[in-house]
Amino acid sequence: MKFKKNIALSDSGFIFDPTTGDSFNTNPVGLEIVQMLKQDNTPQEISAYFLKNYAVDESTFEKDLYDFINMLSKFKLTEHNEKEKN
Repeated sequence: MKFKKNIALSDSGFIFDPTTGDSFNTNPVGLEIVQMLKQDNTPQEISAYFLKNYAVDESTFEKDLYDFINMLSKFKLTEHNEKEKN
């Protein structure tokens, strides 16, 4: 799963899809996750990073992470990596 390349992302968490004209806002944690997705990090890499750098419960964070990624997918802001297609 990766963030689509044409999606604009500001430092304040504003997300803009120029294809549809839709815009979204996210909090600082969501912004950090989106930035990591834009850098082609996998959900496992994102989870490992947050578990190492923040005091979060593993099962709660992973559930919230996948819920957030599913929401991004629902709004068509993500696409599958070539590795995921095979």
